Amino acid sequence: MNKEPLGFEESSGNVFADIGLEDADELLTRAKLGYAVRQILRQRLLKQREIAQLLEIKQPEVSNLMRGKYHLFSEGRLFGFLNKLDRKIIVHVEPLHKGDRLQEVVFA
Repeated sequence: MNKEPLGFEESSGNVFADIGLEDADELLTRAKLGYAVRQILRQRLLKQREIAQLLEIKQPEVSNLMRGKYHLFSEGRLFGFLNKLDRKIIVHVEPLHKGDRLQEVVFA
């Protein structure tokens, strides 16, 4: 049996960029926002029916959200969900510097 050491590649911090997706920054933003929404909903121990009423969406969309299919939701919708969950959203715009990501999501 040949036991060659396994190699690894350091991540850029964006798995979507690492696998070469064109809209990697947008996908990472959606993933971070969606994950935050899902964590808040899990902490509240709500049933899918209750989540649907709270977020004013249909049950299949709740299922997609809770299964991590964040790419199916725009950033705007995810911002709206966070607002409905009593979260304030602050958008900070600054000049882009070489090596910076185009979009960054930070939670306080």
